[in-house]
Amino acid sequence: MMPFSILYENSEILLINKPSGISVQGGVGISHPLDETLSEQLGYRIHLVHRLDKETTGILIVAKNAAAASKWIRLISTDQVKKEYYAVCIGCPEVNGQQRRKGVLSGTVEAHGKVQNARTFYEVEKTWSVSAPNSDFEPVELSLVHVTLGTGRMHQIRIQMAKAGSPLAADDQHGNFKVNKILRKCGIKKLQLAAVRLTIPVEGKSRTFEIPLPEHFRVC
Repeated sequence: MMPFSILYENSEILLINKPSGISVQGGVGISHPLDETLSEQLGYRIHLVHRLDKETTGILIVAKNAAAASKWIRLISTDQVKKEYYAVCIGCPEVNGQQRRKGVLSGTVEAHGKVQNARTFYEVEKTWSVSAPNSDFEPVELSLVHVTLGTGRMHQIRIQMAKAGSPLAADDQHGNFKVNKILRKCGIKKLQLAAVRLTIPVEGKSRTFEIPLPEHFRVC
């Protein structure tokens, strides 16, 4: 396995560019999770501050020790930390029954039997259509959506965009399985979600870190 790319490091934390297909935390049936592999790479045990889904690419904060992890777990739930994503979605989100290119998705999400309030800010930056080659299927309209989290719940973006009628492309858990079958014929096979920008308080100021969209993103 290739070493994880480190975007930033100080005495407390590291920012890692997590690839798609890597589980953040180990467990039964999970091989080569990030927490174990990165600890081996660095030569000391890292502590998770937050998580990204296995198929989500993007910037992840890990701490160098338990005290730093406790501090940053508290920080990440405040307005000192801003997490921004890009997603390729099917169609355009609806708010109050109307398609809107910009808005706020408010409601609840449920994960592991727990219901929590969630808030997601979004803006559609681009729309286009894709067609499967040699197919009778109708073209599928896609949107590139910039997302900023108001809360940080498990699968929040995936669940709320699906509830808004605009599920993420290649999301077979919360999305549109039938449309995803068409999209696979168009070459869209991996979940179209990436945590591309993170603003955090370090070095006595607010700093923003950014990564490019991953290669598997389809934006045209």
